[in-house]
Amino acid sequence: MSETIKKESLITTDENNYLLESKNLSHEFDYKLFQNINLTLEKKQSIAIIGMSGSGKSTLLNVLSSLLAPKTGEVIFNKKELYTIKKKELLNVRREDFGIIFQAHYLFRGFSAKNNLEIATLLSGESLDESLLEKLGIDFVINQAVGELSGGQQQRLSIARVLTKKPKIIFADEPTGNLDKETAQTVMDTLKSYIQNNNAGMILVTHENELAMQCDKVYKLENLELKELK
Repeated sequence: MSETIKKESLITTDENNYLLESKNLSHEFDYKLFQNINLTLEKKQSIAIIGMSGSGKSTLLNVLSSLLAPKTGEVIFNKKELYTIKKKELLNVRREDFGIIFQAHYLFRGFSAKNNLEIATLLSGESLDESLLEKLGIDFVINQAVGELSGGQQQRLSIARVLTKKPKIIFADEPTGNLDKETAQTVMDTLKSYIQNNNAGMILVTHENELAMQCDKVYKLENLELKELK
């Protein structure tokens, strides 16, 4: 009897550790991109997805992050299937629980760097973490207009804006694409530190295999399938 209870307890713990789960995902446009994708993200875990250009990595990230409904399959967050809940509830998940780092920065160009971060604090109710700006090396440009920042500074500002709202899951599409190797490593260290300190998780899409291999798990999207490399 006690052995049965112990096994059941272990199963419950594992399930409670899941942040996100996908089941049998498939998608296509003019041609099939992927099919039967099953993936789980746990608390404090980082997952990298690599693959050739056009293989469907960014599309898969969009599906997992609630931005694009799959042709078939489910994405489960907080024990609910994202594409069957009400629109208002889904918007709340995106605003409060998901942090999406896009290749395009989507900053408010008519405002200063600080204004962009303050908008994030107003929407989330979180305070601005000055140490985060120092880690990302943008604390000294915080009062400058967005248009005066370099591409790399804008990228790091967009990452700071996402982290400011304290998401449970980070979805990052090429977050180090415009950065030199040293700065890219700083960003990677900051993201990994965030998920450890906040019981969060991260799914990262990248072309940079060296950075990908720093994640807890690494998958390659190839021939419609997600193949585990690490």
